[in-house]
Amino acid sequence: MKDLTRRDMFKTSLAAPAVAAVVAAETAVSEPAQAQTAPPATAAAGSGRERLLLDFGWRFHFGHATDVAQDFNFRGNFSKSGNFGPPATLLFDDSDWKALDLPHDWAIELPFQNDPALSSKGFYPLGRAYPATSIGWYRRIFELPASDAGKRITLQFDAAYREATVILNGFYIGRHIGGYDPFSFDVTDFASPGARNVLLVRVDATQSDGWFYEGAGIYRHVWLVKTHPVHVKKWGTFARAQVRPGEATLQIRTEVENHGKGAQSTRVTSTILDPAGKAVGKAATLPASIIEEGEHAYEQQVVVKAPALWSLEQRNLYKLVTEVETGGAVTDRYETPFGIRTCTFDPEKGFFLNGKSVKLKGTCNHQDHAGVGAALPDAVQYFRIRKLQEMGCNALRTSHNPPTPELLNAADELGMLVFDETRMMSSSPEGLGQYENLVRRDRNHPSVFMWSMGNEEGTAATDRGFLILTAMKAVSSKLDGTRPVSIAPLGGNNMGKFGFAACDVQGYNYADPAADAFHKANPKVPVMGTEQVSAVATRGIYTMDPQHGYVGSYDPYTTTGRASCEGWWSFCNARPWLAGGFIWTGFDYRGEPSPYQWPNISSQYGIIDTCGFPKDSFYYFQAWWTAKPVLHLFPHWNWPGLEGQEIAVWVHSNLDRVELFLNRQSLGAKDMKKDSHLAWNVKYAPGAIEARGYKDGRQVMTAKRETTGPAAKLVLTADRKEIAADGEDVAMFAVEVQDAQGRYMPVADNQVNFRVTGEGKALGVGNGDPTCHESDRGSTRKAFSGRSMALVQSIKEAGAITVEASSPGLTPASVTISSKAVKLRPQAAVWEREIPAGSGITGLWRSAPAAAAGGFGGGGRGGAASQIFTFRQNGNSLTGSVEGGGGGRGGSIDTPIAIEDGKVDGANISFSAAGVVYAGTLKGDAIELQRTGGAAMGGRGGRGAPAEPAGPRPAIGPPPDGSDPSSGFFVGLGRGAAGGRGPQTPAPMVLHRANR
Repeated sequence: MKDLTRRDMFKTSLAAPAVAAVVAAETAVSEPAQAQTAPPATAAAGSGRERLLLDFGWRFHFGHATDVAQDFNFRGNFSKSGNFGPPATLLFDDSDWKALDLPHDWAIELPFQNDPALSSKGFYPLGRAYPATSIGWYRRIFELPASDAGKRITLQFDAAYREATVILNGFYIGRHIGGYDPFSFDVTDFASPGARNVLLVRVDATQSDGWFYEGAGIYRHVWLVKTHPVHVKKWGTFARAQVRPGEATLQIRTEVENHGKGAQSTRVTSTILDPAGKAVGKAATLPASIIEEGEHAYEQQVVVKAPALWSLEQRNLYKLVTEVETGGAVTDRYETPFGIRTCTFDPEKGFFLNGKSVKLKGTCNHQDHAGVGAALPDAVQYFRIRKLQEMGCNALRTSHNPPTPELLNAADELGMLVFDETRMMSSSPEGLGQYENLVRRDRNHPSVFMWSMGNEEGTAATDRGFLILTAMKAVSSKLDGTRPVSIAPLGGNNMGKFGFAACDVQGYNYADPAADAFHKANPKVPVMGTEQVSAVATRGIYTMDPQHGYVGSYDPYTTTGRASCEGWWSFCNARPWLAGGFIWTGFDYRGEPSPYQWPNISSQYGIIDTCGFPKDSFYYFQAWWTAKPVLHLFPHWNWPGLEGQEIAVWVHSNLDRVELFLNRQSLGAKDMKKDSHLAWNVKYAPGAIEARGYKDGRQVMTAKRETTGPAAKLVLTADRKEIAADGEDVAMFAVEVQDAQGRYMPVADNQVNFRVTGEGKALGVGNGDPTCHESDRGSTRKAFSGRSMALVQSIKEAGAITVEASSPGLTPASVTISSKAVKLRPQAAVWEREIPAGSGITGLWRSAPAAAAGGFGGGGRGGAASQIFTFRQNGNSLTGSVEGGGGGRGGSIDTPIAIEDGKVDGANISFSAAGVVYAGTLKGDAIELQRTGGAAMGGRGGRGAPAEPAGPRPAIGPPPDGSDPSSGFFVGLGRGAAGGRGPQTPAPMVLHRANR
């Protein structure tokens, strides 16, 4: 049996990424899968691409945007290279930094602040007005084996919010601005094979990209990539399919870089593996010479017979395996998942996938979720897509930014179409660079069917907008060429005009009449709704309640100028020419509280709340977007004090006919109109309302809402029975409050406490309440409308995970799931300094750091770091090592120096290391040491004090010993014209026990 991988644990079926290619360069040799035109190549020395996850084992600390003293003396001074400051050194004591794993969003750990300027961000204290909580420092130590010498070493960040400054081994590497754009740095010249390496990242979240909650920190994955100098360029492969009956022709483009010495003769071999892993095609290029520091694009063609197409139902994924050969040896092996499928728009019939008409039943979604903020573990991406699919959603717009790659992986594997959106509508170098990254990174995903060049940009409706969007379209046409482009406009009055004339498909936001008029005037232009509905609702609430910040869940309650769910879908579904559209939004999200402000801290536009609990409109779409029989009855039936008053009772269903009962008395049956709902006004009486649904004249379903008793117990369920023991996978544990008869309590707000035991840990909590100010990072959360949720993450040990939910006065509940051993994906090991255990002074000791002389920032000398002493006492014998005796300049490398002649005699301690003699005493919980010899006496180069000359000295004259008046040693000795004092003994070094 093959090893299970982490992905096997949370994908439900096979799936596949995309397809596309352009431009030609080399003539390719196409071969049958078994044939070879050259002898098999051997692996070159230093070959073997490694892509290691760098998420585990980080340390985090807040900095400060305006106070240098609270920002590790960071002054932005880049005058010298390789000495960026103490936190970038191995010796730096980060024991008071918070230990964490990525992805990480520090914003959700902050207290809410009632500041109207923070409304769009969810009232989290971020920005220039909140300097103490808008800067974060991340620190990670990792080892590189000596065998990595000669390889290219690259750090890849999937994204960080918002400005990231990267330092490695004390060297400033670079800065990236933009909260959603992936970025990378080649750090080969600064990395230390065979040694420890210190990675430091300063993240500045004082500025914004959007007008919605965006989080803060390194909220996506980080990777350590190692390659041979001759290798496939980042995102350098592209497979573009031309599908014909019975076969598909793949146009394959491969970009290869040469960072080796001199020109390299290089050849590319491409092998196509089908969804079962069988080779079904192969091609090899002719050799081509790549100049030093140059690159070359190779073009190949492979025919795949009887291709298994990617679709929403059959997510067939192929794999392109690329081998780069240099001098007869394989120097790189690169794998690219992709899919074979066709996507077309017909102006009269809408959208077609593989020649089959597919109405786009889409939702727009931001990227945050309850409990984790913007830092979604991969499993949560899969959870969200599955939840959208439950209501029949088949398309997703990544509003308003490039998504994390794992969202696209989930879409490929689960079957969800993606309208892939860039953040910046601009033809500036930065704007085009962001768009190019999006296209290059995502073009092999079959789920991506169209590029979005922006959202509601007023400039798009101008002549300048046409210039900008034309330049952007040229980028995707060059790098992809298989997908249309569009943009989400402000309204629909300018469809086909100005910048929108550059779009292949005309979009519109909240403007159904304008879309109708445009189609009548332009019947040959495809049209799609890019943003629709924006109907607000609070889960489980059925009255307008401004005092508490809640909105009723009946569909007519909408914001001004927006359509209802039913109003839009009935319009859309009645027009075959309209390809479909995207509802605002699938999930609720932090920020943009609507229609109320504080104390609301999140939006209420979602069809699903922030936890993933469906609202009532979810079932409207499930009724008309799926073939599943649906009968959903609402509201709840707990209305004390309203006896005899009319309550609007609604039913969402796709059955033929529904009959409603109150306390077993029929209130009449009604026929179900397509794309509609049913409604009755019922005078409230405690008891039960019941809907009975009929199909083909036969009762097939019932739904009931009863007046419940008081809350009595908790019921806990997990979304999955088994997760991967990889330290990454996540299960969702939903709590429901019930009465003594096991009936859901829709108005319960009991405080629920979560306790996790076994091989897992609590990750976060939520309840979907748009006004809840409890922390997402706690272990407790009030139920809202009878429900709350805990997110629980595995550790890297297999076993059972038990989650217990309790609430005062209620019967608790517990659920146990399995965390199964899996093959971990390749990752950089977490480095920890060894702390020896034993008697006496055995352990790790640190000296107090010296005061910073030149401050942080790469200039001057920076701040001096402490020394680290590892002691092992065995009787009177002392062994171990000293770190920090090498000076520490020019990077973070400081090899431990072995202790020699170590002795412990009662409280007296003595030893030597690298020519420095240490002697002192143990005083309580500290060791006081005096240093002599070697560099201990200070001075540049460790030469110590100059000798005092003999004989008389003049009253006025140069220093008699010839010492340098500019040196710190001269000043420290108090030397002056009169000859000054003689050499002084350095201050004693005081050591304290340390845990890092």
